Amino acid sequence: MKILDKYILKSFIITFTSVFVILFFIFILQGVWLFIAELAGKDLDFITILKFLSFYAPNVIPLVLPLSVLLASIMTFGSFSENYEFAAMKSSGISLQRAMKYLTAFILLLSLVAFVFSNNVIPRAQYKFINLRQNIVQQKPAMAIAEGQFNQIGNTNIKVQEKSGDKGQFLKGITIHKKSNNGNGASTVIYAKNGILSSDDNGNLLNLELFDGNYYEDIFPKKYEEQKKIPFAKSTFKKYILTIDIGKLNDSDIDEQDISNTDKMLNISELNITIDSLQKSFNEDVISFSDNITQRTSNVLNSRKIQLVQNDTITDNLLGLYELVDQKKIIEIASNNTSSIDFSIESSKNDLEFKKKNINQHWTAIHEKFMLAFSCLLMFFIGAPLGAIIRKGGLGLPMVFAILIFIVFHFINTFGRKLAQEDSITPFLGAWMSSIILTPFAILLTYRATNDIGIMINFDWITDPFKKIINKFKKQKTSTQNVT
Repeated sequence: MKILDKYILKSFIITFTSVFVILFFIFILQGVWLFIAELAGKDLDFITILKFLSFYAPNVIPLVLPLSVLLASIMTFGSFSENYEFAAMKSSGISLQRAMKYLTAFILLLSLVAFVFSNNVIPRAQYKFINLRQNIVQQKPAMAIAEGQFNQIGNTNIKVQEKSGDKGQFLKGITIHKKSNNGNGASTVIYAKNGILSSDDNGNLLNLELFDGNYYEDIFPKKYEEQKKIPFAKSTFKKYILTIDIGKLNDSDIDEQDISNTDKMLNISELNITIDSLQKSFNEDVISFSDNITQRTSNVLNSRKIQLVQNDTITDNLLGLYELVDQKKIIEIASNNTSSIDFSIESSKNDLEFKKKNINQHWTAIHEKFMLAFSCLLMFFIGAPLGAIIRKGGLGLPMVFAILIFIVFHFINTFGRKLAQEDSITPFLGAWMSSIILTPFAILLTYRATNDIGIMINFDWITDPFKKIINKFKKQKTSTQNVT
């Protein structure tokens, strides 16, 4: 490795490291802001908060790494061009490709590291992060009741305006929404001015002693006509005790890990096994659903068909063969069977669509691991020639170009992922859409920077034919006027 290669590589690595660290902490702070509701007011110790941030940190790497490569490439090569260092290299017979030789090898190595990281570290960190988020809420249910927002404990949502006391047991402005367990969609709303929060000796029951409040409960009559009136019961109370069973919640430990089997928590080998299992289950459900519908439709008039064959009767009006009372029963049976089959088809359709989306998400997760590695290489071959073309270093113009390019890249990537999950396109195309669109742009920039053409693109090859046609038309018009 020559001195010039060491100088170029050192300049890029220093810039890349600085940019990566700055962007990494910016995205970490953004994550803290997104999950501030889960951290603030929970009386969490420093070790738990440190675990939360350390498990969240690897998840921002797929965003930070390509952007850091792009920005560092533009800044480094822009600085070389701005300070006429590239001009000195070219005068010495060193082309842009030669200057990028060892940097390309470094980016290839970085891409390999990114792939290994996305396949091994990120799934493990995501697994621990999701479990930690759940266990923070479930470790101590009293901690889950934060001021000024609804806090869900089981099927009950509790909101308090103010907490006081050494343990936060005295509550003011309490609003409770409680869903019914019988599945009819009924709900209960309780409002109380004051309350006291306590628990039993075993910690399995949470007692809310409420004072001076109102109680509203939905009532579902048996008759459908009365349900349209939306009746409810209302009462006031001086004292009301609400007991919530939290035995299962208190059993959770902050280090316990019981959530698994999501696409972001698995490596490639585990994803392949999961996809095979999901696809097999999906195919079995499709076959079972089709057999069930066929059997149900074929058995509706099975007994009537036997009678018709025995009577050797051929007619276009089947209902005319039966008495009026039987006709009404047949129509009612047919209507009920049609409604039942339609409901079964709709529910099965939704279930199959959900399972198909789940399969697509797992396929997309596999492609995204490879796409992260390729995106580093792609951003380098966009940023390096672009920096050489614009001839501007620093954080001004390079930052603008880097943000615009990365926004386009991230938007297309998100759009493609959503289309793939909805089964509108294949998971491969959804995951690689942004790379497929931007790769020609990277090739074009590299070609133009290598040949010192500049960033402005000449469209004369498009406009010249139209200019010739217009000029020919003008000449014909001029000659016609002269003859006249």
